[in-house]
Amino acid sequence: MEVLQRLTRRQLEALALVASGETADRGVPLNAVARGLKVSAPSALEHVGALETLGLVLRYRGKTRLTPRGRGVLDEYLRHHRIAEAMFGRLGLSPEASCRAAREVDLAVSHSTVERVCEAEGHPSTCPHGEPIPPCRVAQSRSG
Repeated sequence: MEVLQRLTRRQLEALALVASGETADRGVPLNAVARGLKVSAPSALEHVGALETLGLVLRYRGKTRLTPRGRGVLDEYLRHHRIAEAMFGRLGLSPEASCRAAREVDLAVSHSTVERVCEAEGHPSTCPHGEPIPPCRVAQSRSG
C-alpha cells in the first residue's frame, strides 16, 4: 500500500497545515495544527505523530516541519485529487461537484491507477478550477 493510501483525511489536512505554516527558518507549533484542524492539542499530536512515524514530518522542540518525503506525498495527493477532478469534470460535473467527488476517491486510488486515468484523460495540465496538475514523478524520473 502506498503512503498516500495509508493516510486519513485528517492526517492529510495536518500535513497540509504544516506545509502552509512553516517558513524557511521555523516549523509549525502543535497548537497551530490543533487550531487549524479544530481539535485539541492531544488529538493534533496523534495526527502529527502518525505523520512522523511515516517519515513525512519531523518534530523538534515543539515545532513540526515537512520532510522531503512529506512534500512529495503532498504533491502526489494534489496530482491524485486534480486528475480525479479533471475526470469528473469531463463527465459534466461542475468544478465544485468535481472537487467533492474527487475527495471521495483521491486517497484510495493507487498511483498506477491515477496514471492510467491521466493517460485516458489526455494528460490534462489543469483541474476544473484552473489549478495546475503536478507532473507525474515517474515521468520526471525517466526524463531527468
